[in-house]
Parts: sequence; C-alpha cells; structure tokens
Amino acid sequence: MTSVTPFHQGDCVTLVSDSHTYQVVGIDDSHNRCWVRRWPLARHGCPVFEISLQQLEGHQATTPAN
Repeated sequence: MTSVTPFHQGDCVTLVSDSHTYQVVGIDDSHNRCWVRRWPLARHGCPVFEISLQQLEGHQATTPAN
C-alpha cells in the first residue's frame, strides 16, 4: 500500500502552531498521526512527540550528508 501523506520520514517541517523546524521521525497514516522532534538536534538530543498530520505545514526533504 502506498502512503497518501505528502510527508515522509526524515522530512523537515514546520507546524501550524509555530515556526520552528521539526524532523518527521515516523508516520502512522492509518491513524493520521506522526512523530516529530525539533531540528536541528540539540547536543543531548530532542524529545519526540506525537501530533496530528493536520498540524504539519510546509516541508522540505532532507538530503543525506556526503
């Protein structure tokens, strides 16, 4: 089954509620949810939290480091 969401794991996104950048960690299309964390990562990591896909706004695909 193909994902219908325009977002993918690893994408950098903004949220409807604020302008910070977040990274998509996981997506659950069947429940319309995803998990994100603040980007760039803090030195000791960033907590992951669950939100509705409707809370995601603009996005930019991340590119792997060379």
